[in-house]
Amino acid sequence: MAQVTLCRPLEDLPSLSPPDEHHAKLKRVVREIALLAVLFGIYNLGRLISAHHAGSAFIHADEVRHFQAWLGLPTEAQVQHVALQIPDLARMANRYYAMVHFPLTAAVLIWLLIRRPVEYAKARWALASLTGLALIGHLVFPLAPPRMFPQYGLVDTAQLLGQSVYNADAESGLANQFAAMPSLHVGWAFLVAVFLIRATRSRWRWLWIAHPVITFAVVVVTANHYWLDGLVALGLAVPLVLIFDSRRVRQDSAPADAAQVSTQLSAQLSTGGRAVVASSSSARTR
Repeated sequence: MAQVTLCRPLEDLPSLSPPDEHHAKLKRVVREIALLAVLFGIYNLGRLISAHHAGSAFIHADEVRHFQAWLGLPTEAQVQHVALQIPDLARMANRYYAMVHFPLTAAVLIWLLIRRPVEYAKARWALASLTGLALIGHLVFPLAPPRMFPQYGLVDTAQLLGQSVYNADAESGLANQFAAMPSLHVGWAFLVAVFLIRATRSRWRWLWIAHPVITFAVVVVTANHYWLDGLVALGLAVPLVLIFDSRRVRQDSAPADAAQVSTQLSAQLSTGGRAVVASSSSARTR
């Protein structure tokens, strides 16, 4: 006699996703934005603490210039002189420096949080780690930027064109103008480009490489950073993109996730202590 085992239809099974998934996602977005705001506030507090070292900042600037000359790098004044010969180039560089750095980084983080949460987690910690390392550099090695040395042929393009994000007095205002080493503009731009390339599949994604390249050129042309500021930032960022690699996480977690889903489905498809497999076996005996 055939044995009949009742089984609930698949459409009647409880959903694996919580009903308030959208609400939970919104709460997570708000929580992450609040966390980033707190981290940014702590970083700015540290920058303000390190802003009262003008004397050592100018001494360090001499050391950086001498070291760059020893490396054979062109001076920032030479690059700036060429750039100033091109109409509107300095103005566009000022705007890029002031309007792209933080807004683009924030927009990318929010997009990753909503669309690529695994990549977001890695990008967040990579950016936070680089910012923490930069804060240590700002505290230990305060550095006056090139634009503060007109005697070497350098021009503060932002003050000249009226687009400066800094106060005319270096020791006043909310921004620490001696936090030049390393350059977070360059470091953040590099991390943003890497994580966007990793998170997307379009063949055009490699164009994001232009962002750190343009940023590096902009900080030099505007005389806000030395070559060495950007090179040190890249030297700190490269190990971080290797450490915080979301692709490795996906590969390691995929088998475990698949096994977990399989176990849940098997448990849901089992009824009365007998699996559905038993039901199909008994059906073949009829």
